Amino acid sequence: MLKVAVLMGGTSQEREISMKSGNAVAAALERRGYQTLPVVLNEDSLTALPDGVDAVFIALHGGYGENGGVQADLDARGIAYTGPGAAASRLAMDKIAAKKLLVAAGIPTAEWEVLRYGEALRKLNFPVVVKPPREGSSVGVAKVNAADELPAALSAACAADALGEALVEGYIAGREWTVGIIGEQVLPVVEILAPDGWYGFEAKYTQGLSHFGFPDPDAEGPLIDEAQRRALSAYDALGCRGVSRVDFRITPDGTCSVLEVNTVPGMTSTSLLPRAAARAGLDFDDLCSKLVELSAHD
Repeated sequence: MLKVAVLMGGTSQEREISMKSGNAVAAALERRGYQTLPVVLNEDSLTALPDGVDAVFIALHGGYGENGGVQADLDARGIAYTGPGAAASRLAMDKIAAKKLLVAAGIPTAEWEVLRYGEALRKLNFPVVVKPPREGSSVGVAKVNAADELPAALSAACAADALGEALVEGYIAGREWTVGIIGEQVLPVVEILAPDGWYGFEAKYTQGLSHFGFPDPDAEGPLIDEAQRRALSAYDALGCRGVSRVDFRITPDGTCSVLEVNTVPGMTSTSLLPRAAARAGLDFDDLCSKLVELSAHD
């Protein structure tokens, strides 16, 4: 029987979300017959990971779980794990580095600049989106409509970033889509219907505040195909493997702009990736088992 450790918890601001993902995954893997070991991390190291595990399911969101840290430590121990390797994880978590790579690959993304607290916009016009470049799950992210709102948004974003920087993007009016990828299988598009079109932290984690749907392939087939193609291009450009989720804004003229690539997507039964997998005929338990089957190390 394969022994799988499920890593959850951690020290990032997403610890509570990670615990929900990890517990859901552990229960699913037990139902699929794995010898499952839930492992709650309280520090950025693998001291709590027991010897003798065959694979690790990474359910750590943000920080050590997504910035390549845990991946590099697992590589050093020769233990297979879910999701992309250390280098791809590090790239995807650093939104500035990821944007540069996406642009080099010809993949549309929002215009951006990097600011510190106290600085003003140099080239962008309001509204803008301000976010920490190296944090996830909408922590410290704000939509800013006017200059008097910018200092507070920069303060929050810079405080949440390890280097004290803020990534400022031009706000793209339009629809919010996300595309999950498992191995090289591109999943159906999920459309996020958030209050006022803004899928921030509150809209993301307040039960019932946002709604989700699937664009109609008959009515929007070419646009769906384009989003899925660009998602796979972004996934490949960053060197991802195993699983990732690519988030988009879709403009009224049909431009698919990549916002970011998430290498440790939420893994409760109602999270975005499992929704898409279910639409493709893969239930939550099978999805978790599939990700273990795809686990690898460098």
